[in-house]
Amino acid sequence: MIRVGIGYDSHRFERGRKLIIGGVEIPFEFGLMGHSDADVLTHSITDAIIGAAGLGDIGKLFPDTDSKWKDADSVAMLKTVIDMVITIGFMVEWIDSVVITEIPKISPHIENMKTALSKSGISYECINIKAKTNEKMGFIGRGEGIAAMATCVISMQKE
Repeated sequence: MIRVGIGYDSHRFERGRKLIIGGVEIPFEFGLMGHSDADVLTHSITDAIIGAAGLGDIGKLFPDTDSKWKDADSVAMLKTVIDMVITIGFMVEWIDSVVITEIPKISPHIENMKTALSKSGISYECINIKAKTNEKMGFIGRGEGIAAMATCVISMQKE
C-alpha cells in the first residue's frame, strides 16, 4: 500500500529569533514567529507525513497550547512522527518540498538542510528541496514571512 500526503506551513518574520529552516540556522536579521522553533520547511514535511499516515495534522500532535512544545526543535518533532509512522508499519519513501521566500536566499543551504532532516530517519537521498520566490507578490513578496509546501510518499512495509 502506498499513500501520499501534502503539507503546508507559513510564518511571519520576527526580530529576536533565530531563523531555522530545514533544521539549519540561516544567518539573517529576522527569525520566524511561532510556538516551536517555527521551522516552516520541517513543519510542512511533518504535516505531509502525518497526513499520509492518517494521523490528523501537526496541530493535533503538537498543539501550540502545550508548553512542552514551546521553542521545540522541529527536526526532533519530525523524528517523533517518523517513529510513529514506522510503528504503524509505514516507511517514508520520498519527500518533495519547496520553500517560498524573497529573502533570504535558501539555495546555498539546501544540502545542509537535507543532512539535518535526514537525522529524523528519512534517508538523505529521499529528500528534495526547492527554493522559490513569490515574484514580489503577497506577504512573501513584501518580505513579511516565508511559506513552505511538501508532499510525501509512504509505503506499507512488508512483514
